[in-house]
Amino acid sequence: MNPAFRTAAAYAWRILVVGAVVYAVFSALGRFHEVAAAVFLGLVGTAVLRPVADLLDRVMPRPLAVAVALLGSIVLVLGVLSLVGEVVAGERAGLQRELGDGLDRVEHWLEGPPFRLAPKTLDDLQSRVGRYLSSHRSALISTAVSGVGRLVEVVTVFALGLFCSVFFIHSGERQWGWFCEQLPRRARPRVATGGRAAWRTFTGYTHGIILVAGTNAVLVGLALFALGVPLALPLALLEFFAAFVPLIGSPIALAVASVVALAAKGPIVAAVVLVLIVVIGQIEGHLLHPLVMSWAVRLHPVVVALSVIGGAIAAGVLGAVVAVPLVSVLWAVRQALRGTDGPPPAEG
Repeated sequence: MNPAFRTAAAYAWRILVVGAVVYAVFSALGRFHEVAAAVFLGLVGTAVLRPVADLLDRVMPRPLAVAVALLGSIVLVLGVLSLVGEVVAGERAGLQRELGDGLDRVEHWLEGPPFRLAPKTLDDLQSRVGRYLSSHRSALISTAVSGVGRLVEVVTVFALGLFCSVFFIHSGERQWGWFCEQLPRRARPRVATGGRAAWRTFTGYTHGIILVAGTNAVLVGLALFALGVPLALPLALLEFFAAFVPLIGSPIALAVASVVALAAKGPIVAAVVLVLIVVIGQIEGHLLHPLVMSWAVRLHPVVVALSVIGGAIAAGVLGAVVAVPLVSVLWAVRQALRGTDGPPPAEG
């Protein structure tokens, strides 16, 4: 056989095997997405809070250190959410007035060149929306009820993730050691090597993406506050969570901010926010990710984009969030095991 065909065939079956494994993993994530999301949140919480618990472990018992780390993080998150709620409640009256005035300005702007929109078109659109809501009230009520069910699922996932974090932080090494002991003796060194590489990559990715998301949120919050866009703090928080979906999360969050700016401040401020989308995207892609993530995640941007899209297709939002760290962990394990595939040392 031609050596070129032999090499192509060797790579082809490897690619097929990797594709089958990735498809199986994402299919499992889609079918058992609640459990997968809970375990993923537990691992994220462990990666973030394990250093804090280890630091507290020097001055207090391990169980108390884990409890203080978890309770402190919960209090911090609830405090941020309550602050956002107070900001929204405090700006509600002014926001309604600004949005009303902004919609009038947008309508007058659309009536002029180059759009030449017919007068009162938006008023007619509002009446159509009102008639649609009235005629589909039962469907909207059933959707709201199903939304309550989804809320219960979300709370359950977070509770299970917190439960997993407690044990992962407290005794993760012992659990991993017990798992390795159940394997055949010859496989234990390779599994231990792959596990160390996987956890090192996952923790590096988690710390890096949190730093990138926090930086983006601070930049967005300061810019929106300087432009006078309402709800700057909630929009900055939205940017923080959206940044966990690489490449596409931040533009979507900033697009929402631009819509709010268009309705409240007019097209000029909205255009400035659109420029902000480009600037922050450039900062994230060419400065933050190379500096923060390169030592933990070494993936080409094309691989990142394909991973996000493939994960979203296979398992929705959860797949889009999990895709990049999963592919990064698999690549790190492959590289670590590749280093152990050399010939055994000669016995002297």
